[in-house]
Amino acid sequence: MNELEMPDWLNQRVALSPDAPALFFNEPGGPTSEWTFATLQRDALELAARLQNPIVKEKPVALLLGNGPSFVLAVHALIQLNAVTVPLNIRLTVPELLWQLNDVGAGLLISESRFAPQLAQFSQQKPDLQIFEIDKPFGNAGPASALAQPTPNTIGPRQSSNLAALHTIIYSSGTAGRPKGVMLTYGNHWWSAIGSSLNLGLYPSDKWLAVLPLFHVGGLSLLFKSVIYGIPLVLHSSFQEAAVNHAIDHAGVTIVSVVSTMLVRMLDERQDKPYPSTLRCLLLGGGPAPKPLLERCAAIGVPIVQSYGLTETASQNATLAPADALTRLGSAGKPLFPNQLMLDAPDAEGIGEILVRGPTVTTGYWQRPDETALALREGWLHTGDLGRLDSAGFLYVLDRRSDLIISGGENVYPAEVEATLLSHPAIVEAGVFGLTDQRWGQIVAAAVKVRLDQSITPADLTAFLTERLARYKVPAKIFFIPSDQNLPRNAAGKLLRRELRERYK
Repeated sequence: MNELEMPDWLNQRVALSPDAPALFFNEPGGPTSEWTFATLQRDALELAARLQNPIVKEKPVALLLGNGPSFVLAVHALIQLNAVTVPLNIRLTVPELLWQLNDVGAGLLISESRFAPQLAQFSQQKPDLQIFEIDKPFGNAGPASALAQPTPNTIGPRQSSNLAALHTIIYSSGTAGRPKGVMLTYGNHWWSAIGSSLNLGLYPSDKWLAVLPLFHVGGLSLLFKSVIYGIPLVLHSSFQEAAVNHAIDHAGVTIVSVVSTMLVRMLDERQDKPYPSTLRCLLLGGGPAPKPLLERCAAIGVPIVQSYGLTETASQNATLAPADALTRLGSAGKPLFPNQLMLDAPDAEGIGEILVRGPTVTTGYWQRPDETALALREGWLHTGDLGRLDSAGFLYVLDRRSDLIISGGENVYPAEVEATLLSHPAIVEAGVFGLTDQRWGQIVAAAVKVRLDQSITPADLTAFLTERLARYKVPAKIFFIPSDQNLPRNAAGKLLRRELRERYK
């Protein structure tokens, strides 16, 4: 075994703690299903045996699966077969999915029958693609998910993994254009899990609640953390704020990963009732958090820990330490132990592009050498995000460079204006973006959603903002989103300001 080889994670975990709980899952209102690490390995091996023939040699395997045991088993089964996994965003349209399947050269698609309309179109438009429906009966096309009766294994467990080997290709969220396939190795995922545990700690009682989409790196990373740490994953099929709060109150959940919009809904649902002391960490990602939300959490003692990460860094790259959670509001903390972070060409205010490097950083973009070379220079990943560092080295993420508004020569950071808008009691959502203007180059515009029990005019909002922001930061145009609509966001919960620019240009 060379220095890059290490024992297979699931096989090693089974050797260490076979009967420890690995996964809890239940559909809303249904019974809870439970797997130990031993039964998780058993079911993954059974699925791997059935995937041997459909897999096209040396071609990536795509997953079109929602949050559930099938997704978990498919990921572990493909590891046993040394196949590269490509999680697909189930919210995409057929043309968008076909583009990604063709771009990555997938030979097999693992899906479930609820996506039958999409699968029919794939069969017509990409006849060379093998399709495996994971929830069909064993005697038909595949296993009936993890709840099926076990059958004898026909392959043995994988013994080792090479940290340099490609594990996953995850298509970027596309906030700055067409998605790119981000290549992540076993080593990227390993060091991401280790770096997080060195920061947050690891307790025998830990249970991590997964409500983020598993096809997103923030959700996928939890599957590896569970096995590497030896702690159970509590998996929900979708985000429902009441169900999340119930799991925290009654199911012993100690850590949960969410984005800002989820957290607002959770607090609203429980009317700001404090959480039990068993919740030791609420990990917040998905972009800069509005300061009013952070202050709301601090007022009731929510153990919120803000983080900064990208698909290109296998999830978290920098994270606030729990000890600093309430004293460094707004900061994403410091780089996790194996990582480094710096700012490129900071301006007079100390604001520059965030650069990161370390063992969690991607090896590059799938079949895009030019874009890889542009993003990875001298070992540093140029993130395209803007931030500043305080005197103690804590990172404050401000915005995407592509979202920066330059109006009359002044820099306007949308996240700052959004946070101010969200501090108004009538505003539940806000998105700020730039519109082309002949005189100023760009003007600031905002799209807002008003709470159902509130009413407000553009003039009211302008007056409110003028008291709190420099005049050049106050939106010259304010658009109101209908109450039955939401601001455009990607699967990670990040606001898509470019869609707002297109909508209101």
